[in-house]
Amino acid sequence: MGRRQWQRYQPANDDDESWPHRSLRLQLHKASRRPQHRVSGATPSTQRPPERSSRDRPYIWRSGARRTKCAAMHHPALEDFVAGHQRLFVLTGAGCSTNSGIPDYRDSDGNWKRTPPVTIQAFLGEATTRQRYWARSMVGWRRFGRAMPNGAHRALAKLEQRGRCELLLTQNVDRLHQAAGSQRVIDLHGRLDVVRCLGCDATTPREQFQGELARLNPAWLTVDAADAPDGDADLEQDFSSFMVPACEACGGVLKPDVVFFGENVPRDTVASAQAHLEQADAVLVVGSSLMVYSGFRFVRMAEQRGLQIAAVNLGRTRADELLTLKIEDQCETALSFLL
Repeated sequence: MGRRQWQRYQPANDDDESWPHRSLRLQLHKASRRPQHRVSGATPSTQRPPERSSRDRPYIWRSGARRTKCAAMHHPALEDFVAGHQRLFVLTGAGCSTNSGIPDYRDSDGNWKRTPPVTIQAFLGEATTRQRYWARSMVGWRRFGRAMPNGAHRALAKLEQRGRCELLLTQNVDRLHQAAGSQRVIDLHGRLDVVRCLGCDATTPREQFQGELARLNPAWLTVDAADAPDGDADLEQDFSSFMVPACEACGGVLKPDVVFFGENVPRDTVASAQAHLEQADAVLVVGSSLMVYSGFRFVRMAEQRGLQIAAVNLGRTRADELLTLKIEDQCETALSFLL
């Protein structure tokens, strides 16, 4: 692929707050028929524009006919994108839940903010790793288990209620989409509110398991630490005395019913999501950098099918070159028009 040519779009005057609306609607509705778009005041450039500070006036960047990037308080282009499609395949990530008090994993460049999470190989390979995991989880669950949906979750539930959502595929394990009212949901990476035995496949509610952890480790009830992603806690100390219960039915190893790093998403889960993608007419990514392949693959499949793809995310995504529209804003703010 050759270098894409970037163009900068500016308002005709600084007082016109609705300036992106007409030009972006035209771009979105006619993108499949026009290789290039002209807007009054546009200045072509063969170089990527310089980075801008948060104090600069919001503007829009467009790369050819494939990508439009918008950063502003109001996003008429996103409203037009949603209004122009009847069967949206929505893919959400950690950025959707940060305003519910659940930290995310990555920074605006898509890099890890902290030490990467435990892998399935480490969890299964050493009892000490399981002691560390469940001790931190016992501390982190106290707040994670009480997290409530925010405006982004409620907005996407409204989208489904209006009959415009083919599927909501979430990479999150917090079940906040379901708590907000969404029903057409697939939990790509599982759910943290269930504990599963790796021996006999028996399941236990995570809240019930929390009581068992507390019974075996009463001294840990007073331990506290800062929240980390997915119910973890930023805690480092001696975990050697922490007692990890075994399965009551068979004595097997217990694991949260989620897909760990290094573990494969179940094939039937992937197949079900793919079937919905085949019925969708566009993709909307909300709060995901798509750095993990398990989510990115669906965007790549959509691009191969010729579907338009919009993303709401603060910072870089793995799929930036595949996007039709990109909104860099908080998920809750960008989707507020749906409420």
